[in-house]
Amino acid sequence: MEEKDVYTEDGTVDIHKNPANKKTTGNWKACRFILGNECCERLAYYGMGTNLVNYLESRLNQGNATAANNVTNWSGTCYITPLIGAFIADAYLGRYWTIATFVFIYVSGMTLLTLSASVPGLKPSHCNGDTCHPNSSQTAVFFVALYMIALGTGGIKPCVSSFGADQFDENDEAEKLKKSSFFNWFYFSINVGALIASTVLVWIQMNVGWGWGFGVPTVAMVIAVSFFFMGSRFYRLQRPGGSPLTRIFQVIVAAFRKMSVKVPEDKSLLFETADDESNIIGSRKLEHTDNLKFFDKAAVESQSDSIKDGEVNPWRLCSVTQVEELKSIITILPIWATGIVFATVYSQMNTMFVLQGNTMNQHMGKNFEIPSASLSLFDTVSVLFWTPVYDQFIVPLARKFTRHERGFTQLQRMGIGLVISMFAMITAGVLEVVRLDYVKTHNAYDQKKIPMSIFWQIPQYLLVGCAEVFTYIGQLEFFYDQAPDAMRSLCSALSLTTVALGNYLSTVLVTVVMKITRKNGKPGWIPNNLNQGHLDYFFYLLATLSFLNFLVYLWISKRYKYKKAVGRVH
Repeated sequence: MEEKDVYTEDGTVDIHKNPANKKTTGNWKACRFILGNECCERLAYYGMGTNLVNYLESRLNQGNATAANNVTNWSGTCYITPLIGAFIADAYLGRYWTIATFVFIYVSGMTLLTLSASVPGLKPSHCNGDTCHPNSSQTAVFFVALYMIALGTGGIKPCVSSFGADQFDENDEAEKLKKSSFFNWFYFSINVGALIASTVLVWIQMNVGWGWGFGVPTVAMVIAVSFFFMGSRFYRLQRPGGSPLTRIFQVIVAAFRKMSVKVPEDKSLLFETADDESNIIGSRKLEHTDNLKFFDKAAVESQSDSIKDGEVNPWRLCSVTQVEELKSIITILPIWATGIVFATVYSQMNTMFVLQGNTMNQHMGKNFEIPSASLSLFDTVSVLFWTPVYDQFIVPLARKFTRHERGFTQLQRMGIGLVISMFAMITAGVLEVVRLDYVKTHNAYDQKKIPMSIFWQIPQYLLVGCAEVFTYIGQLEFFYDQAPDAMRSLCSALSLTTVALGNYLSTVLVTVVMKITRKNGKPGWIPNNLNQGHLDYFFYLLATLSFLNFLVYLWISKRYKYKKAVGRVH
């Protein structure tokens, strides 16, 4: 007898076709491999990216503003390329095979990066102490490797969190609750990798060498790949539902073709498949909503629609579920947009926080200096502390008052994080005021480091970490839950683009600020010698933008209506 694929009610399929395997796949038994993969992959990514600004300054001989902009541009690209990976996953390969394909590009990029920092002829030459003068070919090889990594991560980032959530059946109440915890532990595993990266790997880079400093993350990435493939027999796979962009354009075209058609008052007259299953592979039906009524025209049946033998021309007539897919995407866009400023604040940890720390006393005892980039470990420690506290204590406590099964709604959780991020920037600004006051009082403008401990930066890192637990984990859960079933990779990628645009916004702000504040021969807010600048003004600018962004977020979130799915998958 021919064996058939075994599907859970939300559309996932066991990788093995024997029905007896259904109980042995998915759930936490599969997720342990996904979490192990993510931990090692993030160790590789942060091990290479956390201290990148110092590599650009010391080995590629770039100034503060240029190095900071190159870091944010690259980091931004790492969060734009997921749109490519997400489209491929949702339309053609599925999440498993997309991850399996792109990891090899990632490993190739990491390998080339290691070679560019260690092999004579490829690594920067003409070094004098901490400063090198690389030729154009050496610089080009470095940036080719860097952007290969950006492309490789584009196939992993949008898929891996959704792939983990796919291991839990949404129609099984017990598994549904576990899925909510999965996002917390997924982010926890990210920060375990980041903790090792910001301590051990940054120390290796600053004290042993950049060849080893990039080589260890490369090995970590190979281990991540091994973890992923080791769990293959336990995974449940989501069937790709065809091109989501095609379905979106079909609704738009059909609606505009019927601009003059009136939408009936009785919404049950709108076109939808007759049975309980959606006509979109891997998707449940979506309930009709009253917002964005113009697009309902695409589901109004008319004489011009070609319906033969049950076949419908989707460029003329779309189902209610297909229309609601487009509505869902449009509805989450305003929430998505408010994440951009938060991402700008977050990006300062790898740029302005590091540059600020470079000017401070980095000694721990007489003989040991902590690299300024290593202070991001306190952001990681904050995340590792607040993630289990949120999951085990805050949620049960909040549940008593809110009566909500998750303690806070996803939007409430994200809003709390936005407020905390604003105070992180204020804290960083206050520290810079104190630092500059010391410089002014002691006429220390030409000192590279002032006798003020770098550990005064700890509060701003702790606040950013706390904000992450609320906002970024809330975003992961929100974009997975509110995405149409067959567009989850795309919506995960969409959430990641806020990080990209946040990095690009940071680049724009730095460029504009420097252009304006350098007028009339002034050094500007962020000169190469920060003792002559006003980095505090830049932090306060970000705090102001965060406050205005939060007000907009409040207005948007109060009007948001959560998605409702019904029926079974096709």
